[in-house]
Amino acid sequence: MERYSSPLRNAESQIGTPRLLYPVIRPYTCRMMAVPGQLANHVLYVEECGNPKGIPVVVLHGGPGGGCSPGMRRFFHPDVYRVILFDQRGCGRSRPHACIEDNTTWDLVADIELIRQELGIDDWIVFGGSWGSALALVYAQTHPYRVCHLVLRGVFTMTQAELNWFYGGGAAAFFPEAWHTFESLLPEEEQSDVIEGFARRLFGEDEDEQIRFARAWTEWESALASLERTRNRGSVPSSYALAFARIENHYFRNAGFLREDGQILADMHKIAHIPATIVQGRYDMICPPRTAVALHKVWPGACFVMVPNAGHSLSEPGIVSALVGIMDDLA
Repeated sequence: MERYSSPLRNAESQIGTPRLLYPVIRPYTCRMMAVPGQLANHVLYVEECGNPKGIPVVVLHGGPGGGCSPGMRRFFHPDVYRVILFDQRGCGRSRPHACIEDNTTWDLVADIELIRQELGIDDWIVFGGSWGSALALVYAQTHPYRVCHLVLRGVFTMTQAELNWFYGGGAAAFFPEAWHTFESLLPEEEQSDVIEGFARRLFGEDEDEQIRFARAWTEWESALASLERTRNRGSVPSSYALAFARIENHYFRNAGFLREDGQILADMHKIAHIPATIVQGRYDMICPPRTAVALHKVWPGACFVMVPNAGHSLSEPGIVSALVGIMDDLA
């Protein structure tokens, strides 16, 4: 596959003319793939859609614990791309549900590589947003010659500073009402460490309490995802919330299972040769732009697109237009 190259773009503009999502498509194959584990028998849901002979692209969803959705298929021209989506361990249609055993960043990196091998793909485009961008970077740093291009959105690098922003008062300064609703579920003496306080309930014995705290965890993030804050509290299905909250909390308590704080940026020299495109919403309150800018500083060859009037969500119109345009350009 010919490598994509583009002039560096720092202006607040989308690539090309405004674009919309492609029509809804169905997978041409779905499978359940067993993956290695010592404590749990994980089986992943994996689907392929688009053109079986097209340019392979693997989509890494957010969370951790978010699962993939049909809308994620629509960023890629179906005649051009062979699109691979899968639900990461413990979430979506993968089983066992909400399971944190044998569920680390390194397990997921191994899963991605196993999927690539099972599907007979030499190298592929890796497309990831939010947590998916962190996972994409770690995968590329581990298998640098299996990635021909990285497309990253709403950049997250699993640092303590990023966790402090979202769970230690940074984002709360902009959304004090939502933060109060979230934080006040904990006794006052536990509010100094929200991640740990929620962990006690998410992994406690009381199932009703698990669901209540899982919904609160999920709704706090949902409330800040989009500039058009249309989601209503309590609307998240309990099964989704439980997987999302338990797995995300598990990863955050363990600093993403990385060897050190700042590992991803420290290891960027390993993938300096890989072309990439970074898309960032100017008003992203979950993964603020400073992280994307820091990544670009150590990766000056990457194309950087700051989308004005956009937040964090993959469905933001400006984010959609930029990502579809990038994938059209790569095609």
